[in-house]
Amino acid sequence: MSDAPPGREFRQLFSRRSVQALAGARSFERGQLYAASGRVGKRVGTDGSVTAKVRGTSSYKVKLWVEGGEQYSECSCPVGVNGRFCKHAVAVALVVTESASVSGARTDISIPDGSWPIDLRDYLTSRRHSSLVDLVLERADADDLFDARLRLQSMALGVTDGPLPVAAFREAVDRAFFTDGYVHYRDMYAYTSNIHEVLTTLRELLEDGHAEEVMALAEQAIDRAEDALGYLDDSGGYMSGVAEDLQGLHLDACLSARPDPVTLATTLFERELHSGDLDVFHGAAANYVEVLGKPGLTEYRRRAQITWDALPSLGPGDKGSFDSRRFQITSMMRTLAEVAGDVDAAVDVLARDQSSPYQFVLIAERLRDAGRYDDALAWAEEGLDLFACEDSRLVEAATQEYHRAGRGADAVALAWRAYDERTDPAGYQRLCEQARLAGVWQDSRERALAKLRAQVDTDLAAAGRKKTGRPQPWAVCDASALVSVFLFEGEVDQAWSEAQTAGCSWVLWLELARLREQDHPSEAIPIWQSDVERAIDAKNNHAYAEAVATIARIRTLMVAAGHEEAFPPYAGQLRARHKAKRNLMKLFDQHHW
Repeated sequence: MSDAPPGREFRQLFSRRSVQALAGARSFERGQLYAASGRVGKRVGTDGSVTAKVRGTSSYKVKLWVEGGEQYSECSCPVGVNGRFCKHAVAVALVVTESASVSGARTDISIPDGSWPIDLRDYLTSRRHSSLVDLVLERADADDLFDARLRLQSMALGVTDGPLPVAAFREAVDRAFFTDGYVHYRDMYAYTSNIHEVLTTLRELLEDGHAEEVMALAEQAIDRAEDALGYLDDSGGYMSGVAEDLQGLHLDACLSARPDPVTLATTLFERELHSGDLDVFHGAAANYVEVLGKPGLTEYRRRAQITWDALPSLGPGDKGSFDSRRFQITSMMRTLAEVAGDVDAAVDVLARDQSSPYQFVLIAERLRDAGRYDDALAWAEEGLDLFACEDSRLVEAATQEYHRAGRGADAVALAWRAYDERTDPAGYQRLCEQARLAGVWQDSRERALAKLRAQVDTDLAAAGRKKTGRPQPWAVCDASALVSVFLFEGEVDQAWSEAQTAGCSWVLWLELARLREQDHPSEAIPIWQSDVERAIDAKNNHAYAEAVATIARIRTLMVAAGHEEAFPPYAGQLRARHKAKRNLMKLFDQHHW
């Protein structure tokens, strides 16, 4: 985007009168104050658009633009995010349009900083040295971080003496993470934007040669970030980006500063073991291996081993897997094993916890990745002996190794064992896969299908249900299992028959409608009509749009079925029942229903 003054259309659409109408009296009044107090920063734009930053309680990014003869705005503040014309947008519009008007009317009036007619490089080059010094000092007086950077640079050049002024940076870090109450998820973009600005300054400080100071500041920032988490709604995941930047900043500072490796090992170990939800130091032994070297890694391993040896082993039925401290030290020991390239050490770490079948899956996978297939199978079989076929992932790990060893019959036998323990569509599909690999599916299919059908009948009887011959899309207990396996096998007609007999889940009804609507449109229409009611009952604009798309589908199917005349009455009934839903009716009007 190149710098250019706004065009005539832009100035008209964002004129003072237009902006006042867009924003309302209160936002307009506050926007005027923002504009008058110089809170609008540098503007960048074209003939029909402008972006700018506005300083409020945070720094907000505003964009104004013209498209199709209409004005649009965006702002990163909570009001602007929801699409309203906020006070920040008012401030930008007033500054941009009125400064542009002034520059067009009089050439003897200086344009405010950041306006388009000025080439800043030429302007600064033409200034005397003393005036540039005054300009820089004014900026330093208004910006503590900028002032601190200047002082650090002057000390690095030997211009001034004394202790490094890191207090300003510490204060800036504290301010960046400070929360005045709870931060709503709509405010998280602005909140983390300020944090990233401070981290960018710390990165520049590192590039200026102040690695030791940045190490300490990064650790301070990590502590503040963990403290702040309890006061944030980070459902958008903004803090994960902050954590990533903090980890990179701290690591780069360590690579540059080269601190004592044993001291660093102690710091990393304690921080990783007691880390909070951001888990910035996860995998420290691997990430910092270059800085730690042999002495640091030895110290880190010594400390980890002491903690690890104090942990009891866990077996089936034990409940220590969800201990956060145990989880952390286990992760740390696994990392150490991977750094050393020691497969047996990695297996020993995993084998300390045998409280769940998934642990045996992890062991088998690690051994398989190392090419130790016999060992992988042995551990998988040990897990099956302890937990039977409770976890399908363990069954899959074992059958994979059986086939690798040429023991297809054993793979099929295990799949049958799992299917007998849990007769469901997923087990049927796994059995089918194993039997096909072994070339015996034709001999197994009827038996597997009969077992599943018997299970469905048992479930129906237990629920006090009888087969009715009518679709039951909302049934709690139905023939969904049979419908699923027939769809899996491509037997759509048989799946439809099972659904007609005892019902199935709504998801499966919709899948059946999609698969049969081309050849059997009349059968699909009632299903889609029920889905229209489901969508409308959700009572939101997205669901209304979904419902209207389905209604259009129904119309196409009615035409295909030779019942085009049935659509107007159907649409009329919908309109009569839901006439109070204005947004839905607008969509109906667009389709002339």
